Amino acid sequence: MTAPSQRVFMLGATGTIGQATARALLRRGHEVVCFVRPRSGPGGRLDATALAARLPGAELRFGDATNPVSQRRDGWRGERFDALVSCLASRTGAPRDAWAIDHAAHADALSAARDAGVSQVVLLSALCVQKPRLAFQQAKLAFERELMASPLAWSIVRPTAFFKSLSGQVERLRRGRPFLLFGDGRLTASKPISDDDLADYLADCLQRSDRQRQVLPIGGPGPALTPREQGELLFAALGLAPRFKQVPVALMDTIVATLCLLGRAWPAAAAKAELARIGRYYATESMLVLDPLTGRYEDRLTPSTGRQTLADFYAALASGEAALPERGDHAVF
Repeated sequence: MTAPSQRVFMLGATGTIGQATARALLRRGHEVVCFVRPRSGPGGRLDATALAARLPGAELRFGDATNPVSQRRDGWRGERFDALVSCLASRTGAPRDAWAIDHAAHADALSAARDAGVSQVVLLSALCVQKPRLAFQQAKLAFERELMASPLAWSIVRPTAFFKSLSGQVERLRRGRPFLLFGDGRLTASKPISDDDLADYLADCLQRSDRQRQVLPIGGPGPALTPREQGELLFAALGLAPRFKQVPVALMDTIVATLCLLGRAWPAAAAKAELARIGRYYATESMLVLDPLTGRYEDRLTPSTGRQTLADFYAALASGEAALPERGDHAVF
């Protein structure tokens, strides 16, 4: 039996995962209304025409999600919806940006959603909130708690690493340079997931009662991979002999400490210090489920979904079948 279609209000539809999720919702027959900025994407390069070309079949409404008046007036418009799906996230992870978007914009959307008759919310969060040390993690958790306390059915999806976040060194290797590793490249591991596989998982939450009122960690197919193993896969896809260069984690600690010191008198340095802390976090913490008993990240506890592996993705990049994704402001390399 075909599941009934729903009227979905969507935030964060212009990112690569947001675009894939909008397509997945449309494939399932849902009516999708995307509330987006008039100019979106990295650097605001995408105007209304470009956005419409990337989101065919969806209705686009333009405004500012961080402005509660604009969100209700330009987005929700006093109309009724069945579901809210959000792939919205702060671009930089800096404290001001994080609390405005990861928390406040979502809190405003939740309030508007209840007034619009929404009965279900699907939220794209992040697996790294298991060990919250950064502003954007705290902001995400603050909204997660508000969503959990609401009377609506909710699904909080916490994915592991995205393919796009692991593709930043492709051109570097093509130029004959070594693959950069933090430490020996075995400090962390993740189960990378593709945009389309994650999008299907998010869209299916609308029809899966077993995913309601659940926090859902999710990774891609196959075993967890360390950064060194990811580098080996990329070298193999490009037909190159592996060459690695190790970056000491202590160097990142020095950079963070220096920027923090400068930040006492120079606000720009304080912002850069937060970005450096984010980079250090991802260099030293695995994107796997944290075992509450042992305090260790565990591959065996991290669920998998989908079909595309990181090796498949690298092969598609190497052959030209796939283009390098837009990585935005969260790139470490």
